[in-house]
Amino acid sequence: MQNSKFLKILVLNSLIAALYAVLTIFVPFSYGAVQFRISEILTLLAFVNKKYIPGLILGCFIGNLGSALGPLDLILGTLATAIAVTLMSFTKNLFVSTLWPVIVNALIIGGELYFVLNLPFIPSAFSVGFGEFVVVSIVGYFIFKSLIKNKKLMDILDI
Repeated sequence: MQNSKFLKILVLNSLIAALYAVLTIFVPFSYGAVQFRISEILTLLAFVNKKYIPGLILGCFIGNLGSALGPLDLILGTLATAIAVTLMSFTKNLFVSTLWPVIVNALIIGGELYFVLNLPFIPSAFSVGFGEFVVVSIVGYFIFKSLIKNKKLMDILDI
């Protein structure tokens, strides 16, 4: 029975990682100072269940392989996601949890753009944060608000 549960967690995290990576790599506005990373909606799975955190972090790492900023984005972008999803998993309010990726990515990715590309920090942080807010705090919030009401789906996602 325990192996079956572990296998389910492994498969779901693999699917999440693959979906996150595909949605990042193949959506043209996933990188840069102005980004709307659709894959970030998936970070709200950490709010639903912390067992999805490994898949989200792995998906972000794989997705960042397509970044023009190279190895630094693999490290800092993945770190930003790791911090955000961990904070989301401890947050009890859905909307408040949507703000963690906004804040964390604005600061870390904004800083990365400042140091690597010499872009001004405040506008960079604002543009990254704005993209995160639109994707996660607006679109993601409404999607997950309706998904959470679906008891059958929540039973499936509650490993």
